[in-house]
Amino acid sequence: MGCLHSLPNAIGVFICLLFCCFWVPSFVFAAFLPVDNFLIDCGGGKPLKVDDGRTFEPDSGNSNMGFSISPASRIVVSENVTAPWNLYQTCRVLTETSTYTFRTKQVGRHWLRLHLYPIENPRYNLKAAVFSVEANGVTLLHEFSFAESEKRPSRLYKEFVVHVDVSNSKDLVLTLSPSNASLAFINGIEVISVPDGQFPSTAIAIPIGPSLEIPAHVALETAYRINMGGPLINPENDSLWRTWEPDYPFLLNSASAWSVSVDPSLIRYPTGISVEIAPKVVYATAQEMADANVGEQRFNISWAFRVDGGFTYLIRLHFCDIVSQALSNLVFNVYLNNQSALDSFDISSKTMELSAAYFVDFAADVSMSSNQILVQIGPPNLRNIPSNAILNGLEIIKLSNPDGSLDVPSGADFSSRGPKRKVAVIASVTCLAGFAILALIAAAFYLHFRKSKKPKKHPTSAWLPLPTHVGHSESKISTVSYASTAPSLGLGRVLAFSEIREATKNFDENLVIGVGGFGKVYRGVLDNGVIVAVKRGNPRSQQGLTEFRTEIEMLSKLRHRHLVSLIGYCEELNEMILVYEFMAGGPLRTHLYGSDLPPLTWKQRLEICIGAAKGLHYLHTGAAESVIHRDVKTTNILLDENLIAKVADFGLSKLGPTLDQTHVSTAVKGSFGYLDPEYFRRQQLTEKSDVYSFGVVLMEVLCARPAINPSLPREQVNIAEWAMHWQKKGHLNQIIDPHLVGYVKLESLRKFGETAEKCLSEYGIERPTMGDVLWNLEYALQLQQASLQTIADENSTNYIPEIPEWIPHIEAADCDCADIVSDPGSDAATTSGVFSQLINPRGR
Repeated sequence: MGCLHSLPNAIGVFICLLFCCFWVPSFVFAAFLPVDNFLIDCGGGKPLKVDDGRTFEPDSGNSNMGFSISPASRIVVSENVTAPWNLYQTCRVLTETSTYTFRTKQVGRHWLRLHLYPIENPRYNLKAAVFSVEANGVTLLHEFSFAESEKRPSRLYKEFVVHVDVSNSKDLVLTLSPSNASLAFINGIEVISVPDGQFPSTAIAIPIGPSLEIPAHVALETAYRINMGGPLINPENDSLWRTWEPDYPFLLNSASAWSVSVDPSLIRYPTGISVEIAPKVVYATAQEMADANVGEQRFNISWAFRVDGGFTYLIRLHFCDIVSQALSNLVFNVYLNNQSALDSFDISSKTMELSAAYFVDFAADVSMSSNQILVQIGPPNLRNIPSNAILNGLEIIKLSNPDGSLDVPSGADFSSRGPKRKVAVIASVTCLAGFAILALIAAAFYLHFRKSKKPKKHPTSAWLPLPTHVGHSESKISTVSYASTAPSLGLGRVLAFSEIREATKNFDENLVIGVGGFGKVYRGVLDNGVIVAVKRGNPRSQQGLTEFRTEIEMLSKLRHRHLVSLIGYCEELNEMILVYEFMAGGPLRTHLYGSDLPPLTWKQRLEICIGAAKGLHYLHTGAAESVIHRDVKTTNILLDENLIAKVADFGLSKLGPTLDQTHVSTAVKGSFGYLDPEYFRRQQLTEKSDVYSFGVVLMEVLCARPAINPSLPREQVNIAEWAMHWQKKGHLNQIIDPHLVGYVKLESLRKFGETAEKCLSEYGIERPTMGDVLWNLEYALQLQQASLQTIADENSTNYIPEIPEWIPHIEAADCDCADIVSDPGSDAATTSGVFSQLINPRGR
């Protein structure tokens, strides 16, 4: 293939530059010819030819060119500027609101590119000029000024996309409005019709959900256009005269990636992919996972981009497999803003050939409190696939908000912007900061004196604090483990690193039983003969100390036969190691699909769901403080050798609301496909968020397919939506696992479907509690075992409405009532079993 592997970044960039210089002309100029192509040199006196070969016409005395300016301004300033900046050698200065009107021939989207440079002039201080820019009613710049920030570049190039329709007589009207007693200016304008299909009408929503529609009238602004692993691409090397920046300034860890490239003539555009989407030189370069000199590569390549909060962004990812020797060898995951976007993505499955261009469009909301888009690629959780990932190109495009603005959030008041307003803002902020500091000091004194009056608790009555030392120990028990004072719960034993190393035979790769977002999981045997699962944190992992401590703190308070038990932990030598009971059956997901394990029967599936529901019901109601798991999914439900279900992975868990609260306000975290939509919208977490996730699990158990499968037709991608479509039609039996066909009684399936439907209700208030869910699942099991049905007690209050007026009797021994309370002595003999891989996608 001519692929240049294993080159240092500098050499890779040099090769890419050679490609740009010598190969580009062979494909760029089989070019797109736009219907509308206005190139305006504002303030110029004659046609100006620029480096990319295009000619810009002056904006005066050219009424026959299809555009006009009103009112005409005669103020022009200029200075001597050398190529390639000769477009910036003149600018037209406007002392009042003025409009450029372009009489376009074609309706639809048009690129509007603005060139701004505050030329120094003794009469007009253009750096201090404050002005706004609109196009066809859309605010592009509001109260813009080069003096507003010291970080402003000396020259500014802004690219927008504006819709032209018949209602405005096919005119594109650009309006520049100086603020009070100020000026406006413009150096150059480009108005170019956009090729058909260049921008999508829909995009995949992040987190994964229903596709987001992008109406034609929505205006766009290019925030970033990036050439991954390659050099700067100037307009002369792009048939649409776009600029592509190198990605190096945005890489969070340059050592995680290296650039690869091929001859651009090898790149092909499959049917349906336009050659105008991106030039071949973009697809001919990429960033690939670097060699970390470890046995198994399990890290992400990450890029961070600063953006304006309060807007929706179209994120286009460009892919081209230029590194593989055969199809299906390159499979990887993609994450956007810590949410999974593509899971086990195989480029060749879309293109059916190597070195073929492909792109995917996503839409992500960036909140007012955020100003960053994080893009990550990394290996999937598949053992038989080489660990690698690539990205060739990236575009981040801002969408105008409902108020028709691409600049300021709606409701912002700019009426008094200027030096006085800045002083007022600074004064206000200073006062508020002073009050805040005083309040914090007062609160600290209050808490200090209040705390000093409380009697000290005996050290053995509470969970042992995590050691903060970093040292080395070869002893069996760490000298700071406080082993003699540990609670007699079988929890929280502080293990020496030497003991864990011995238990895992020095972390023998042959003992690896799984790999997750936190790190590898090993099967081990402690010196007392107990088989354990050892989860060792990877320093490169996106999941770190916070989740490590949360897992310990949560599991130290919880004890239930349907929760995985924590044996101990180690924090020596900067290690983060968790030791759990070993669960021989692995995660529930492997018993449903993606493995050679025998299919579960319907009775087994119901019993597993009942066990998991008991564990979650205990978290919500049985512990001293309610706990919200926040990451319920089939990889976090583990099975022992007898297929007894246990809930695992508490790294994202949060304490539930107190009696005087209805929810916990917290940042959105979880796994795509399982995330409660109400929690995502409002950032208000409740126990009902776990209920929604469990509803997705129920459908995954029934249908034996992933919660999200982007390779399926659009209506089938999200299992919750797809299953609810059939459930509401009364034909859920049409989509169940084929292994269950003929073995599920209709009454049992109907009750199971009704339960899942209520779990997946749009609003938390409409969802049942986990106690209700548990009751109904046990009822579905009894309906399946129809021969055991008997007339039962009608007085239960834990039910979902529309339950028949009789229910089967449930023996007390099966109710697991003792598990509802935290009993340190119960279930002491149940710590056999299985440990999951604790597969936590790094994108959560």
